Amino acid sequence: MKWPTYLSLSLVAMILGVLLVFQFRVVRYIEQGVSLGRVQELTVELRQLEKEKLKLAAEASDLSAKLQQAGQGQAEAEKALEGELEKARLLAGLVPVTGPGVEVTLDNPPANRGWATSLYVIRDEDLLRVVNELRGAGAEAISINGQRIVATSEIRWAAPFINVNLTRLVPPYHILAIGNPGNLRSALEIPGGLVEYLQELGVQVKIQAHDRLTVPGYNRPLEFRYAKPVVKE
Repeated sequence: MKWPTYLSLSLVAMILGVLLVFQFRVVRYIEQGVSLGRVQELTVELRQLEKEKLKLAAEASDLSAKLQQAGQGQAEAEKALEGELEKARLLAGLVPVTGPGVEVTLDNPPANRGWATSLYVIRDEDLLRVVNELRGAGAEAISINGQRIVATSEIRWAAPFINVNLTRLVPPYHILAIGNPGNLRSALEIPGGLVEYLQELGVQVKIQAHDRLTVPGYNRPLEFRYAKPVVKE
């Protein structure tokens, strides 16, 4: 082999060697990608993020449970307040009620009682006596001709009418009372009692017991202009 040819082959072999070494280093760099120290650093960061994620998930779950509990508490509080309000309206006589009771009908004496003529007419104190007897016998709700009797109701003589809740009423008077029918009737019909007294005056009295009757609610606004609740110091 001539010297120029040998030199050429040697030069080509050297160049090929350099190229192979360069390619090997590039491939190793690509395969390694990120340095070992950087991999460890990223691994630590990943673990930390996973811990923070679990912590935040636990906090979110806890807040969700507290929010649900608060919502339930508010709903229960609103339900309790509604119940107390309904109870107060019931005690005040502002809502219609139904139940067993009696119906008392009072009417003036007939115009002619045989040879005599009765001049007696039912007055406000007669209705008051009936209402008081019914209350004393345990009546829980009372109305007169559709007017609910409440704490502020007046029963007042305004001849020839009787005013109840500022409403003029005329006979016959239909009094509804909810309570134990037997007790209510016995209180009125006791010997020497109110019914006997009214009948002696000529008043027509009729009492009927009912398994179920309805007493209307008070339909006027309740307003206190002067009475104020006492503020405790």
